[in-house]
Amino acid sequence: MTQSAELKRTLKNRHLQLIAIGGAIGTGLFMGSGRTISLAGPSVLLTYVVIGFFLFFVMRAMGELLLHNLNYKSFVDFSADLLGPTVGYFVGWSYWFCWVVIGMADIVAITGYSQFWWPDIPLWLPGLLCIGFLLGFNLLSAKLFGELEFWFALIKIIAIVALIACGIYLVATGFTGPSGEKASMSNLWTHGGLFPHGITGFFAAFQIAIFAFVGIELVGTASAETANPQETLPKAINKIPMRVIVFYVLALTVIMTVTPWDMVAPDRSPFVNMFMLIGIGAAAAIINFVVLTSALSSANSGMYSTGRMLYGLSRNGVAPASFGRLSTSGVPRNGLLYSCALLLIGVGLLYAEGNVMKMFTIVTTVSSICFIFVWAVILIAYLKYRKVRPEAHAQSSYKMPFAIPMCYACLAFFVFALYLFSQEEETLIGLMATPLWFIALLLCLPLYKKQLRQHQN
Repeated sequence: MTQSAELKRTLKNRHLQLIAIGGAIGTGLFMGSGRTISLAGPSVLLTYVVIGFFLFFVMRAMGELLLHNLNYKSFVDFSADLLGPTVGYFVGWSYWFCWVVIGMADIVAITGYSQFWWPDIPLWLPGLLCIGFLLGFNLLSAKLFGELEFWFALIKIIAIVALIACGIYLVATGFTGPSGEKASMSNLWTHGGLFPHGITGFFAAFQIAIFAFVGIELVGTASAETANPQETLPKAINKIPMRVIVFYVLALTVIMTVTPWDMVAPDRSPFVNMFMLIGIGAAAAIINFVVLTSALSSANSGMYSTGRMLYGLSRNGVAPASFGRLSTSGVPRNGLLYSCALLLIGVGLLYAEGNVMKMFTIVTTVSSICFIFVWAVILIAYLKYRKVRPEAHAQSSYKMPFAIPMCYACLAFFVFALYLFSQEEETLIGLMATPLWFIALLLCLPLYKKQLRQHQN
């Protein structure tokens, strides 16, 4: 193993572009959109637009910060530099924790999807095979991670484009469903209006929709291993609004024009129903394959992120030194192995007796709230950057538009999102449990007091 301190820039533009798409399209869209539609009705379209709007500006802030100093490998680096190493410590470890939790969710989901084809498969086998497969690719090189993510994201794109094409065809031909409902644009407003459950239902969908966007910031972490970040990172970030419109708004519009929103089952994927309406008998198998690759994509991204986070934390002196070493192929091997070991523990915990899924909903709520914390710190770091380095902003070729007012607007939105988490029982438990993670980090802080002082100086 080499002591080389630098990650290799082996990812290409096509890798970063598809990583950005993969980060914006998760299992939450394929499987969770039925629930958001049932809560908000057609107004769910506005839900995704609002969240995507604010997160676009978070990504613009991150992009300007990363490009003004190419020594930054992720948002943890500029958070530590601008706000102090203690903030970097909290952000880095919280982000790592988020992805470990999401990784556990993905392993469980992959097991469930595998049982569609092999109902008698041992519960532990799919997760173990998934971890071994993805870990093997991630240990070899960042380029192989990029290749995997490229093809996983491509499958998701093809599935959504096929759904949109099917929906347009059904509306254009005046398709009538088995219950007598006709595919029509008027379905968006003739079943109780755009806000059938009022403003309360509209806001209720935010809780689930926010989780669908987690991972959107992964493009910033991956840019550290991209050959030409000055060109590829702005391209990836600038395309986020169009991706939100196509992959969320247009796809869900098509679903609700073909099938009235009040006929969409909250516990089933509306994507499956769409392909079945078009007459594709193997729709369930097709969508099962798509959501399986979506879960694999998320697990792959999580594995990549956790290794890089531990690497960055070690370089900043707030994680064990062994995590800061790279293999001969330039991969943070120790961090990857440690994170994957925790995923194995998670498989056992999630299949223990009891109401695991309720507990898991609470844990993933904690993960979502930690992501909001990370996004908020990115904005606060940007505000500090504008204050202490005005000359860097003046020279930047990728300035954040409406910078200062949008930072405060985004922060206000995140505060409001936290309020929304307090309105449901399970998400409220998650909201109340989140401080326990930060207390744990605070208790561990003295272990790195000396290193933090050195980096401060």
